[in-house]
Amino acid sequence: MLLKSVFSGFGGQGVLMMGYALAVAGMEEDKHVTYLPAYGAEVRGGTANCTVVVSDEEIASPIASSPEFVVAMNYPSMAKYQNMVKSGGIMFLNSDLITETLPRDDVKVVLVPANTLAHEMGNDRVLNMIMLGAMVRVTGIVSEESLSQAIETVLEGKKRSLVEINQKALAKGAEYIAAHN
Repeated sequence: MLLKSVFSGFGGQGVLMMGYALAVAGMEEDKHVTYLPAYGAEVRGGTANCTVVVSDEEIASPIASSPEFVVAMNYPSMAKYQNMVKSGGIMFLNSDLITETLPRDDVKVVLVPANTLAHEMGNDRVLNMIMLGAMVRVTGIVSEESLSQAIETVLEGKKRSLVEINQKALAKGAEYIAAHN
């Protein structure tokens, strides 16, 4: 198994944290993992993306050309990665910010109203964990238990108080998928 994922959106949407949490969850499962973040000079409000590769074997390159999975948090991200996702792959779209349809029919599209769900939870900043929870529920790239544990690792220290709300957001994303797909 070698699965490549790309997470993309505006800086400030938690895109890099999504990828990092997935990478940590993969390591929790003793898988081989690469995590390659990239962001524009503006950071908050600019573009941000990261690539995560999870494999049972050593990974030759951290570059994810033709990723199996793309999580696009906004329209520019969908536009950038729509032609890169592998045929038969899956694009996860934040349907609150992306109203256009994907012009490909060889890619599965999973729509998640992440902003709305985060607002319902009373914390607009957890939309990234909602998308990640949805993505992991659909793909099974790591277990939901490993992902929840990874949140504790990622947020240890000063951000410890954010563990519970982020774990609840992961569950909310997974529950949304269970109810709507």
